[in-house]
Amino acid sequence: MWTAIAGTIFIAIGAFWLSFTALADLANRSGIAPTQAWAWPLIVDGIIVVGTVAVVALAGRRDAWYPWMLLIAGAAASVAANAIHAIVAADADVPSVLAASVAAVPPLVLLAITHLTVVLTQRFRVPLSSTAPDADAPSTEVVHLRQHTDAPEKGARRDIAALMRQRGMSNKEIASATGVHPSTVGRWFAGTLDIPDLEKGATP
Repeated sequence: MWTAIAGTIFIAIGAFWLSFTALADLANRSGIAPTQAWAWPLIVDGIIVVGTVAVVALAGRRDAWYPWMLLIAGAAASVAANAIHAIVAADADVPSVLAASVAAVPPLVLLAITHLTVVLTQRFRVPLSSTAPDADAPSTEVVHLRQHTDAPEKGARRDIAALMRQRGMSNKEIASATGVHPSTVGRWFAGTLDIPDLEKGATP
């Protein structure tokens, strides 16, 4: 996985650099000052990178149409600009169609490889839903009990044991929670236990 990610990043950097130099030269030829020409390819190709990340992040949502629109517009502008630069700067003995086709490869590769990189890195992300409670899942009541070593055997401990028995706990679990031997719990339930009425507010 890490080898694939490293490879995609390396290819993305190469595709971005080829497209960057072509678009910067085209901006310079179009009248933009050399000190500012570098910003134009960052804007055009930057839309591809940011748009691809946003499309993957918003996959399946209603508002995903906007990053898709930016991604398509940025990719079209970059491909067209690279093709135009190739036609303008190519040697006379090279067909214009061939030059334009070769120049269109870097922005298309940048688009595809950026998407692949984002998809690969998604495998290392922990979904937020895995730590958030599920609203549809049945609620589980957790009872935290402290062992009362000084409680009389036939007093509060038996009341607690009766409540836990109602909740389906085993004798071993009840013994561990109340601090007595499982055989003691068995003797408690061998007779009749008075179960506290929780509806009346009684608490052990």
